[in-house]
Amino acid sequence: MTDSATDLALPESTTAAIDTMAAAAAAAAAAADADVDPELRGRALDGILQLLPRVLKRDLPEIGENACLFDEVGLTSAATLELILELEDHLDVQIDVEGIDQDDLRSVGTLAGFVAGHVIAED
Repeated sequence: MTDSATDLALPESTTAAIDTMAAAAAAAAAAADADVDPELRGRALDGILQLLPRVLKRDLPEIGENACLFDEVGLTSAATLELILELEDHLDVQIDVEGIDQDDLRSVGTLAGFVAGHVIAED
């Protein structure tokens, strides 16, 4: 008789590679957050949570910072653009969206971090 957990275990080299990739992703996220104003990130986070129901035109269950914008919240590409425009008005800032990518839109928190790190300074 075999242990089913042992049968499903990944080879040690695979788990080591996964651990290395997870550590690299965490380090990259920490480095990106180092350049972000925590007060502005908090305001952006609050704004996103406040604006999402209006942009999506429906009530949402309570969602947190780690909620996946597309899979859990139901954000679409068009709604993403609307959310960012609404967020600019809400925060009274202009956001440089030139460098936004899929990772920046992964969750409510990653979008808040992107926003806080990509505000265009007024002249």
